[in-house]
Amino acid sequence: MRGQPTNSAAQPRFLMCRPRYYAVSYSINPWMDPQDWAAQGSDLGEAAHREWAALHAALVDKGATIECVDPKPDLPDLVFTANAAIVLDGKALLSRFRHPERKPEEPVFADALQAQAGLDAVDTLPGDMIQEGAGDCIWDSYRGQFWMGCGHRSDRAAANVVADYFAVECVALELVDPSFYHLDTALCALPTGDVIYYPSAFSGEALRAIEERVEPAKRVALDNDEAAQFSANAVSFDHCLVLSSCTDAFRRKVEERGFTVLTTPLQAFLRSGGSACCLTLRLDHRS
Repeated sequence: MRGQPTNSAAQPRFLMCRPRYYAVSYSINPWMDPQDWAAQGSDLGEAAHREWAALHAALVDKGATIECVDPKPDLPDLVFTANAAIVLDGKALLSRFRHPERKPEEPVFADALQAQAGLDAVDTLPGDMIQEGAGDCIWDSYRGQFWMGCGHRSDRAAANVVADYFAVECVALELVDPSFYHLDTALCALPTGDVIYYPSAFSGEALRAIEERVEPAKRVALDNDEAAQFSANAVSFDHCLVLSSCTDAFRRKVEERGFTVLTTPLQAFLRSGGSACCLTLRLDHRS
């Protein structure tokens, strides 16, 4: 129901994957530089382990339950579990990746969700439709709807499939900046109805869709510097916002809305164009 936050105080459950094999070994977005990673590989690999462990500890400390996918060799981006599937009401709609580098992750995520997540159903997209999981399809508990990114990684037509499968509205938002290729890099829906977003990431039509559904007082627009810090790529529950870093101005805006801001640096993962939200898949969202 609109205006009634769901799950905001319930113990959240997440799917994560330890970064045992994480590295920037190919480039499928503007953030990824394999040569630069190779030049600093061992140091960055160690940093990734420390940063992931700190995020994991922060979530557990706030009351979260974490299920972990076993890492697999040659799947460096398996760590970004937000791309595994869209999950709501105990059902999962598995992702289908656009880039061949990530397609081998699909059966690994399917097995993990079927075996570990305790879901009632795990299903696949029709035909050859592309949709890259919760990283490109964000649940808005306040409005009882999904926001779905399209244009870079997910097909616009997938919004209709998501709406039919979960029996809720799914609003497609076209992304136009290749640096903000998944929706979770540019938008975060808080359980209070506030929406953090980076306007420059969206087409004019997408901005109008956001403005039609989110009243001005509940819009938190990011500037270029805040967006580049991946301030929208945050994990929100129990009136806490967990993210890699943020400006003082952004922190004040979020705290004014009743949230505690918890920063846990994730610089090694920003090198792949990912951050806190990308590293987690929420398993317990309910409509």
